[in-house]
Amino acid sequence: MNGKPKTKLEPLPELKSDEAAERFVDDADLTQFDLSGGQRVHFEFERKDKQINLRMPERLVDAVKARAAQRGIPYQRFIREAIEKALG
Repeated sequence: MNGKPKTKLEPLPELKSDEAAERFVDDADLTQFDLSGGQRVHFEFERKDKQINLRMPERLVDAVKARAAQRGIPYQRFIREAIEKALG
């Protein structure tokens, strides 16, 4: 061991607005906070201009909706991401 005491990292505060988050990031020393709970975020910028209709068994739709809810995203986005992943 190097003899240095480990500094306990602070949990991130709960920020109620985008403005509060911006102020926090501008002012805080982020090395003092535990960032291990962060999640990768995927932003969708590509225009979605083609609509399709798809018939699926109800149990599959229910499973898709449940999995999407676990991730906190709309189920249509979940389906689109699954197709994109399958196509590489």
